[in-house]
Amino acid sequence: MADTNKITGQGSADFDWEALAMDGYTKIQRSELADKYEATLTSINEKEVIEGEVIVVTKREVVINVGYKSEGVVPISEFRYNPELKVGDKVDVYVENQEDKSGQLVISHRTARMHKAWLRVNDVLKTGEIITGFVKCRTKGGLIVDVFGIEAFLPGSQIDVKPIRDYDIYVGKNMEFKVVKINQEFRNVVVSHKALIEAELEEQKKQIISGLEKGQVLEGTVKNITSYGVFIDLGGVDGLIHITDLSWGRVNHPEEIVELDQKLNVVILDFDDDKKRIALGLKQLQAHPWDALQTDLNIGDKVSGKVVVMADYGAFVEIAPGVEGLIHVSEMSWSQHLRSAQDFMAVGDTVEAVILTLDREERKMSLGIKQLMPDPWEAIEAKYAVQTRHNAKVRNFTNFGVFVELEEGVDGLIHISDLSWQKKIKHPSEFCKVGDEMEVVVLEIDRENRRISLGHKQLEENPWEVFETIFGEGSVHQGTIIEMKDKAGVVSLPYGVEGICPSKHLRKEDGSNAKVEDTLEFKVIEFNKDAKKIVVSHTRMFEEGEDRPTTSSSSTSSSASSAGKKGGNAGGGSATSQAVKAINSSSEKSTLGDLDALTALKKSMEENEEK
Repeated sequence: MADTNKITGQGSADFDWEALAMDGYTKIQRSELADKYEATLTSINEKEVIEGEVIVVTKREVVINVGYKSEGVVPISEFRYNPELKVGDKVDVYVENQEDKSGQLVISHRTARMHKAWLRVNDVLKTGEIITGFVKCRTKGGLIVDVFGIEAFLPGSQIDVKPIRDYDIYVGKNMEFKVVKINQEFRNVVVSHKALIEAELEEQKKQIISGLEKGQVLEGTVKNITSYGVFIDLGGVDGLIHITDLSWGRVNHPEEIVELDQKLNVVILDFDDDKKRIALGLKQLQAHPWDALQTDLNIGDKVSGKVVVMADYGAFVEIAPGVEGLIHVSEMSWSQHLRSAQDFMAVGDTVEAVILTLDREERKMSLGIKQLMPDPWEAIEAKYAVQTRHNAKVRNFTNFGVFVELEEGVDGLIHISDLSWQKKIKHPSEFCKVGDEMEVVVLEIDRENRRISLGHKQLEENPWEVFETIFGEGSVHQGTIIEMKDKAGVVSLPYGVEGICPSKHLRKEDGSNAKVEDTLEFKVIEFNKDAKKIVVSHTRMFEEGEDRPTTSSSSTSSSASSAGKKGGNAGGGSATSQAVKAINSSSEKSTLGDLDALTALKKSMEENEEK
């Protein structure tokens, strides 16, 4: 027991465990052997590309010796581009990690190819070298191309000099390219096949352009169709046929005339100094339709055609291919009211019209359709004789009157002064509104200028002729001041008539001034039938010192009574009296019934005077 303690106790502290190894080598010997082993290995660094040798190829993996203490393993998929890979081949690999958790070297062949390819692609961009790539697949707007292991983008516009409509025909093929753009930040590469073709065509293009002349006819191929025209390939040089030069007739879209890849003859119309922009024509190779227009076609002839274009001001009608005439909106109806051409016809309609003007040199024609309908002005005097009454519809106003429509195509004007006998109208809108039905009287007809003067007030007798006998100068009437206007009072007089009392004539006998709502007696100091104006005065009732005359209502009644007595006809006196009572009882403005009563009163008074 003591011996054991001696071995495991104090003595164990002096024992050299390192000197005794499992394989029998000492520490010094092991160090020497390790140095010799390290000398046989290749020195490698992470994140660098090195060359290795294929030592094993399986269905899933490729084992590569890079001269390091362990081999690297790469998935066989990274060599898909090289199905002939075999043991002994030299390949490039990228060292991602010298040792993973299990002590294994981590390398990648794909990354090595990408790294070397990126350097190569940048060199190619600088030198302009032509390279070969493999078209892998189609993508939005172009194709994906494998170049040195890098996926580059080939835009559709860079595939060929002519537009490509089917990208799929290039997938799976090798093509030559030029690197045209590199984005270093996103490591994107753009290649072009078109650049190679353009270089070849440039010389050919110069030869073609040098021989171009205006008026020259060439054969070309439809390369592209747009809404405004057609691009023609003249053999390396492009020209444009504008939509207006495709056909003498109306063309809504060039696709109506040509189709892609169609071969056709065109004529050179113009080109710029550098001959880079070439204007071509197709219709110029055909005779102008106007030249083939019937020679016996004259103004006044009836024609039929199809509406091809509509505008607010009119419609264009094609009466023959390439031959059009304009029907102005004013020639669509006898009506004088502004309307849109769309109210009468639409594109595609077939219409009949009359030729109004025809200019073969200018190739212009105007047509009309209203001429196929009776002109309402032909028998205007018979249908709308002067002094006849008619119903009309209010169409619009002006400051000086109202325009009304008697029938389609026949309008008349009611002057503002012919609207009412009594009302002073500042604007016609105070009297009526658009759309109102109104009875009118024909006052005057101007057939040559297609004008009719109408009146509305003429439907009634002029009451001012009666008022002239009632409101003569010096007559006195009871009235009420209803408003003050321009330093004068507006006085409501009998029979709905209004008079004007200047401010100096509003003074009362006690020296005060009359005010609104005062009811007083007024003397007529001025009567103007034409101006429909009555000027009255209250002051004159007392300042002249004369006996006050009787009021008009009293005198009128007396006259009517004496007329009845003198005539010995009680019935006549009774009728006049009733008329006066009817008028005096009305506080509103005169109506047609009032005017009849006034007329009866006037007639009765005139008969009395004669007797």
